[in-house]
Amino acid sequence: MSRPRIVIVGAGFAGYRTARALARASRYKADLTLLNPTDYFLYLPLLPQVSAGILEPRRVTVSLSTLRGVRLLLGEADHVDLDGRTVQYTDPEGASGTLPYDRLVLAAGSVNKLLPIPGVAEHAHGFRGLPEALYLRDHVTRQMELAAAADDPKGAVARCTFVVVGAGYTGTEVAAQMQLYTAEMARRRPLPGGVRPRWMLLDIAPRLLPELDERLSRTADRVLRRRGVEVRTGTSVREATHDGVLLSDGEFVETRTLVWCVGVRPDPLVEATGRPLERGRLIVDPYLQVPGSPEVFACGDAAAVPDLNRPGTFTPMTAQHAWRQGRVAAHNVAASLGIGERRPYRHRDLGFLVDLGGVQAAADPLGIALSGPPAGVVTRGYHLAAMPGNRVRVAADWVLEAVLPRQAVQLGLVRSWSVPLDTASPELARVAGGPWRSDRQPAPTPAPSEHHRGPGPVKRSDIPAEGDS
Repeated sequence: MSRPRIVIVGAGFAGYRTARALARASRYKADLTLLNPTDYFLYLPLLPQVSAGILEPRRVTVSLSTLRGVRLLLGEADHVDLDGRTVQYTDPEGASGTLPYDRLVLAAGSVNKLLPIPGVAEHAHGFRGLPEALYLRDHVTRQMELAAAADDPKGAVARCTFVVVGAGYTGTEVAAQMQLYTAEMARRRPLPGGVRPRWMLLDIAPRLLPELDERLSRTADRVLRRRGVEVRTGTSVREATHDGVLLSDGEFVETRTLVWCVGVRPDPLVEATGRPLERGRLIVDPYLQVPGSPEVFACGDAAAVPDLNRPGTFTPMTAQHAWRQGRVAAHNVAASLGIGERRPYRHRDLGFLVDLGGVQAAADPLGIALSGPPAGVVTRGYHLAAMPGNRVRVAADWVLEAVLPRQAVQLGLVRSWSVPLDTASPELARVAGGPWRSDRQPAPTPAPSEHHRGPGPVKRSDIPAEGDS
């Protein structure tokens, strides 16, 4: 009897957990293939610390080669044929391939959410993958260094003004961590004319962290304002330009940095399945199966999973839900193969955590509201416990960060045109002359300008050979 062929698309929180748990649940007797653009699982909650120079990039990644009994296939899924039971994909070198399956788990995750605001796609950058985090670190460092050497105080002010749109988890943590980073840089090398780094955090909602308990929101708001971050609720961007942003209240802010953290949308891959969607997410039943296609399962941000604790609603797109759904998906796929019994997805909120940098955080583990250093300890302890690897390395970086100054250097490895906001693959940096997935348009020839544009027309000699880093 042939081994069942199981394909998992995506290795985020849901896909990684599914692969790890399913290999064990199937007793390593299934032909399990994990299709993912990168060879690592990214622990997204710690990504702001990478931009702030606290953690090295590899600390927040876990190699997929450590998954026993799982075959890793590097590539991006282009199309899913539910009738033919195949997945078409493109590998990193542009070659196409087809994966047949007996069971399919769609865990493609999410991408940056775009709004029809003039100039945002051209001048803003998101925060969904390592390339974007590394670009932001380099870009902010460069702006601070250019400002320190500027003869024009007005130009220095524009370079030292940083605008973050979206005051959810990501935007709040990015603003908190990066404000501390630039403040430390300014202390080491004072800016001309007494200029100070200026951080603005905008959100159209009436308060920070609108999806969380008001106690956490008030704590985060108080900490950020005390540090000098300009928190503007009920405010967003009306237009973005090369020289700055026009706010919804009519004010024009001169800046060279616009970080877009307004939320996420499901990966466009699920739209092409032809199955019913809920705000772009593939609708599944409580067992994470796609109605009409019992051999197909979906979980994580790409799936609209019924919330059995709140009938008529769906679980939100959070890492906590994706991680738990991955385990249930693995259990139910195994059950469909005759191993065990399937079970519905139910959850119990364990609380929420927001890292505000330094020793500050806001948390409510098991409903107990915490702030300040106690919340910071709980937050870091939770992350260490939740990470599937690299715990010792992360803890070591935290200890070194507490006793040594951060290295404020820009490596220039990721250019602005390599991390466009409008992309279905935020986990990959665009490469000159590289392949693109079929649902994307090739990157336009970059125009000369340092800010939010590329280095100019690409010459053949600029394209790295195979194996070059």
